[in-house]
Amino acid sequence: MDYGPSERPAGATPLPTAIKILVAGGFGVGKTTMVGAVSETRPLRTEEVLTESGVGIDDLSGVESKSTTTVAMDFGRITISDDLVLYLFGTPGQDRFWFVWDELALGAIGAVVLADTRRLADCFPSIDYFEGRGTPFVVAVNCFEGAKQYRLDEVQAALNLDSGVPVLLCDARQRESSKEVLITLLEHAMKTRDARRVAD
Repeated sequence: MDYGPSERPAGATPLPTAIKILVAGGFGVGKTTMVGAVSETRPLRTEEVLTESGVGIDDLSGVESKSTTTVAMDFGRITISDDLVLYLFGTPGQDRFWFVWDELALGAIGAVVLADTRRLADCFPSIDYFEGRGTPFVVAVNCFEGAKQYRLDEVQAALNLDSGVPVLLCDARQRESSKEVLITLLEHAMKTRDARRVAD
């Protein structure tokens, strides 16, 4: 039997808090991979095969082997504790799907911006978007094989990030690595929320 929030019987197990998080970044940076790696349920994916109609529109530089693209979103879920569940929404990476972002961003407490050091400039649209909305975010550098490695402070400087924005390394294919990114985001979002409350 389903109960409303005020109708749950005494002693019933409380429902966990649901938190919405976005996973963003440029085309082919690993958003679908991260959501799939960390989700405890089979992730919902809206991938389509890249076709000739995308030639000249989708920039495959650095990801020439990529054969599919997300056209709406990826969706996954991960339970952090008995009273906390994260719902992950992976954004589409191409400019032509930006109209989806405002809908996906509604109610999100924060975002992960995935970065590829081979195409670091692809992060700027995501960073600008979240900075403009005042949405807390972290930058996670996805460590692709063969890509040149940079110090985190170099990445932070190259992206012109505020010193308070966490930057960390990750492997989007690995569940524990991706989970660590999400936990860092949660901590950052809570600190940001508390700082804003004090300022008010």
